[in-house]
Amino acid sequence: MNILHTTPTADGYYMPAEFEKHSGCILIWPERSDSWTYGAYPARRAFVQMAAAIARSEQVTVCASYAQYNNARQALPAHIRVVEMSNNDAWARDYAPTFVVPKNKNSAANGLRGINWYFNAWGGLVDGLYFPWDKDNAMANKLCDLFFADVYDASDFVLEGGSIHVDGEGTAMVTENCLLSKGRNPSMSKEEIEQKLKDYLGVTKVIWLKYGIYNDETNEHVDNICAFTSPANVVLAWTDNEDDPQYAMSKHCYDLLSKETDAKGRPITIHKLPIPNPVCITKEDCEGLDNMDFEPTRTPGERLAASYVNFYIANGAIVMPGFAKPGATDEANLRYAASDKTAKEILAKLFPEREVIQIYARDILVGGGNIHCMTQQVPACL
Repeated sequence: MNILHTTPTADGYYMPAEFEKHSGCILIWPERSDSWTYGAYPARRAFVQMAAAIARSEQVTVCASYAQYNNARQALPAHIRVVEMSNNDAWARDYAPTFVVPKNKNSAANGLRGINWYFNAWGGLVDGLYFPWDKDNAMANKLCDLFFADVYDASDFVLEGGSIHVDGEGTAMVTENCLLSKGRNPSMSKEEIEQKLKDYLGVTKVIWLKYGIYNDETNEHVDNICAFTSPANVVLAWTDNEDDPQYAMSKHCYDLLSKETDAKGRPITIHKLPIPNPVCITKEDCEGLDNMDFEPTRTPGERLAASYVNFYIANGAIVMPGFAKPGATDEANLRYAASDKTAKEILAKLFPEREVIQIYARDILVGGGNIHCMTQQVPACL
C-alpha cells in the first residue's frame, strides 16, 4: 500500500455512485456495550441477517475485534470473510475508506484506491459521541492494505462516509448542519470545504441540503435524509404531519431540491419516502446499556433518527430497515408494519432489477444509526 499525497481528481479518479457495480462490502461486528443493548446480542441478530442479505450478491468482509472474532466467525455464514481488526464501534460507513476508481478506462490510472479522512466520532471534543476514537480512525489505512488499495492521505480533514452521497456523474450531496458543524473543520469556510470535496470525490457540483433527520446525533448525516437512486433521482425522507419537527426539515430539503439541477444540468426528480411513526428509547432499552464515564448514553422517551432512507444498495438487492417487530400485533406495531410495507413498495419501484430485503432493524437503530451506516461498499474497478 502506498500513501498518496496527491488528490483523486488530479489523478483521474472519482467516487462511483452506490448503485454502480461493487466488488464487495465492508461491515464491522457490533460489540460496544454502551452503544448496543444487552451486550449487543440483539443487534448482532439483525447484523447477521443484514450481512447474509448483502452476501447474496457481493463479497462481504466483516471486521471483528480479537475478543469477538470467534463469535463473529461462528455466527456468520461460511462464505462471509471475517478478519480480526480492532475498533471502537461498528460504523463502517463513517470511518472505513471512501473508495475511488479511475474515470477513464484508457488512462494510465489503474486500480482501486481509498481515501483516509480523519474520524473524530462525529464532533471530537466539541460534541462527539465517544472517546477515544483512535482505533476507528486507524481502520481506513488498514482496510486499504487488506484490499490492496493505495490510499490518499486526507487526514487533515474531518469527514464521515455517511455525510456524503454522490451520483457518480459529478454531483455530491451533503448537509450544512453536519459539514459546517463546529466539531469538524471549524477553520475552513463552506467554499473551502466544497473544494475539498471536489478535489477528493471527483465531483464538479455539491448540493448543500440544510437539514437531515430530526435528532440525528451525527449532526444530521445526509444518508439518513436523502439518497441518489439513479442519476437525477433521489429519495427524500418525508412526513405529511406538519406538527412533526421533521416536516419543516424535510420540506426545506424538498423546496431546495425542487429548484436544483445536478452537475449535468438535469432537474432532480424527488421521490418521497415516508418516515415511520417516531421510534423512541424505552426504559427496557436503557436498562440494557452500560454507562459511559458514569453517564447514561440514552434516556427513556428519547426519539431516535428512524428513516427508511438508511438502506444499502447491493449488487442484487436493496437491504433496508423495517421497524415492525416480527410477530407483534399491538396497534403501534401494526402502524410500523404499514409504513414498512409502503416504504418497501416505493423502493421496489425505484429499483426494479434488485430484490428488496427488509430487516427488522430497531436493535441497530438503538445504537445510533441503521443499515447504511453499518456498510461501506467497495466499488468494482477496471
